[in-house]
Amino acid sequence: MRIRDADKEQLVKSKAIKQIVQDGFQGFSMNKLAKACNISVATLYIYYKDKDDLIKKLGAEIGHNFFVNTMKDFSPEMPFAEGLWVQWRNRSAFAMEFPMEVACFEVIKHSPHAESIFAESTHMQDFKESMKQFVINARNNKELIPLSLEVFWSVAYGPLYILLNFHREGKSMGGIPFKLTNEIVKEAFDAVIKSLTP
Repeated sequence: MRIRDADKEQLVKSKAIKQIVQDGFQGFSMNKLAKACNISVATLYIYYKDKDDLIKKLGAEIGHNFFVNTMKDFSPEMPFAEGLWVQWRNRSAFAMEFPMEVACFEVIKHSPHAESIFAESTHMQDFKESMKQFVINARNNKELIPLSLEVFWSVAYGPLYILLNFHREGKSMGGIPFKLTNEIVKEAFDAVIKSLTP
């Protein structure tokens, strides 16, 4: 039996993330991945049973890291504006530090594996429960106007993710050069708080 090599396994993950982002879920293949890593396809099967196993494990690992980082210094008991700011700060810090992982996770979220990844993740369940309690507390404390879940999420986080996308692409509408700054994040956050609070 061949021995796992931690450096090689990290290389495989890194190249897989890049390939999934560039080629999408349908364009991703073990053959292309092996070639990109300059290893044999057989070597990939030391680390993963098959393509589906690789994608599930990659999605679970990225998801775990995202949810752990998002919950840093956050409590559902926080006042709404303070808690939402912690969420914005944590989400943007993760997206800025790991742009390829975030882009890869977006692709995996729209793959057939998303449901099983989320269902098997205890961190995802804890995250969902904390966020649900955070919103309930904000409503009970009259800090949040009543909105459907989808509208709340779109208004509360949509502006941040659009700005992060502009930053990742290096340009905004019409190809105008763009770099995200703390001032722009704060401007957007203040507009969001104004629209969500009574």
